[in-house]
Amino acid sequence: MCITRTHTHTHTHTHTHTHTHTHTHTGSETLYEIKTGNVLSSNSIQNVHRFFTFRVFDSNIHVPYSSTEQQTVVLLPRSPSTSKKYLPIPVDSLEEEYRIRSADDGKLFREEYSSLPGGSTQGTCEEANKDENKEKNRYPNILPYDHSRVILTPIEGVPCSDYINASYIDGYTDKNKFIAAQGPKQDTVADFWRMIWEQKSATIVMLTNLKERKEDKCYQYWPDQGCWTYGNVRVAVEDFTALVDYTIRKFYMMSPALHFTSWPDFGVPFSPIGMLKFLKKVKQVNPSYAGPIVVHCSAGVGRTGTFIVIDAMIDMMYAEKKVDVFGFVSRIREQRSQLIQTDLQYSFVYQALLEYFLYGDTELDVSSLEGHLDKLHNTSAPLDRVGLEEEFKKLTNMRIMKENMRAGNLPANMKKNRVLQIIPYDFNRVILSMKRGQEFTDYINASFIDGYRQKDYFIATQGPLAHTVDDFWRMVWEWKCHSIVMLTELQERDQDKCLQYWPTEDSVTYGDFTVEIKGDMLCDAFSLRDLLLTYGPEKQTRLVRQFHFHGWPEIGIPTEGKGMIDIIAAVQKQQQQSGNHPIVVHCSAGAGRTGTFIALSNILERVKAEGLLDVFQTVKSLRMQRPHMVQTVEQYDFCYKVVQDFVDIFSDYANFK
Repeated sequence: MCITRTHTHTHTHTHTHTHTHTHTHTGSETLYEIKTGNVLSSNSIQNVHRFFTFRVFDSNIHVPYSSTEQQTVVLLPRSPSTSKKYLPIPVDSLEEEYRIRSADDGKLFREEYSSLPGGSTQGTCEEANKDENKEKNRYPNILPYDHSRVILTPIEGVPCSDYINASYIDGYTDKNKFIAAQGPKQDTVADFWRMIWEQKSATIVMLTNLKERKEDKCYQYWPDQGCWTYGNVRVAVEDFTALVDYTIRKFYMMSPALHFTSWPDFGVPFSPIGMLKFLKKVKQVNPSYAGPIVVHCSAGVGRTGTFIVIDAMIDMMYAEKKVDVFGFVSRIREQRSQLIQTDLQYSFVYQALLEYFLYGDTELDVSSLEGHLDKLHNTSAPLDRVGLEEEFKKLTNMRIMKENMRAGNLPANMKKNRVLQIIPYDFNRVILSMKRGQEFTDYINASFIDGYRQKDYFIATQGPLAHTVDDFWRMVWEWKCHSIVMLTELQERDQDKCLQYWPTEDSVTYGDFTVEIKGDMLCDAFSLRDLLLTYGPEKQTRLVRQFHFHGWPEIGIPTEGKGMIDIIAAVQKQQQQSGNHPIVVHCSAGAGRTGTFIALSNILERVKAEGLLDVFQTVKSLRMQRPHMVQTVEQYDFCYKVVQDFVDIFSDYANFK
């Protein structure tokens, strides 16, 4: 063995505090000390503990704001109040209804959304419009109603100190399950924490970033480290964990804050998978005894409303086997106007509900893996298919978005593709710098793929061809890659699978790049090659390590998972030493074995960090980023088998958590 198995931990950094909740009396005032607890970050979640836990989700919907001038939220025109009403939809009809509404560029979604009432016909906003409170509102046209606003305990001698721009919102059955709030301003942070304390809230869901497109969306209401005082409340951060879709911060108030970070500046997330995972996390961490879940974006209506409606409709799905998005949004707009701000957010709710209905919750605890595998391999499904084949068939039924492969299908680029069915999507293809005076030289058949903790952590690509090998090395150089994982031999079954893109000895030049071999080593299942890459025009060099896996047979899959576990551990160790630049992964076409390696890297990372796995959603996510990732049911089954081997090798749970 030449590789020592390594285990990475989720815990990024920790600040130790004494876990005590103190009330310090100063004259007639009470000082609440809130030391920071835990916040997990996967680009979408933050945690805060108070001695109750609160979490914050952050997502990025763009609402203009200037610190020098209050700007209004742009509100779309709506139909008159006599507009058409829409009936609840049985879950069995949800897929067909979504298809009908999505046709013609979502025309029926726009019609349905425009038929919603803008807000309460009886509601007044007298408190919000008082002169003393106007500066507390981030946007002058997004105000809480008097009948549903959160009322703070008044501070003696301070006029209007009971006001905050926040509203109680009902869940599916629970009254006042949520508080929908605007993102705190600098001069309302103390009020925000007072509200958390008085309402006994244990979870904060943050759905915006602090700045989006250089505009302030929310004031940072927590310390990066140490302890801050907000009015009579002290807050300290104890723990921070960042994942690819959300972040969790643990505050020692205590209260966990979950921050959803994967919402783009405009529009909605590309897929609802991250939001559904985030919602599940919120439900898990929010204790039953806690007060309302505080949800905020910037204005406290768009993303905030989207999150609340998805939560309520999933609960309705379980209870009544139907959803009533139109009816529920109409109802909660009586409590806060404009909840769900655009027709795109409205259709995203349906997309998330359909995703949940079709695929459900496929997450597993490692302790239940063996039993789940027994079910998957038993022939109990229709047409004598085992459960594994049924599960994989759902993945193969996913639509390949050919309309999003324009660059790879250009005539000038077609010859650069090894397999015409496997072409990168335009939205995440790797773009090279254009050679001067040469059109279409920015293309390579390669896709950025998300890792467990980090976006664009991998580059999935095909094995270089004779006329693309210089593009391959350009990509490695321009994207600062230090690790290459090769999962094929140069020839298999008498067919060329990959050009040898490194020298056997000395050096070889490809375009502007010279590759020199500095050393190699043979391990049990893979070879290590250290390659010195020199960029000729600037005489700059970089050391690149290639991990060449030899354990994949020409037909089928490896017979055991240990070799794959070892190479994944070796690559992770290299990444820790060289910095987290993208890892280049390739087989021949850059989909089957490549997808399997990336899927297993992400799955094993999660098993080590959380003791959880979701093979189905992991592979589904990869296939949304590059077609045909994990290409066969045998490769899909191999993912499960490697995880089982990993658990068997490290049977003591503490060894790999």
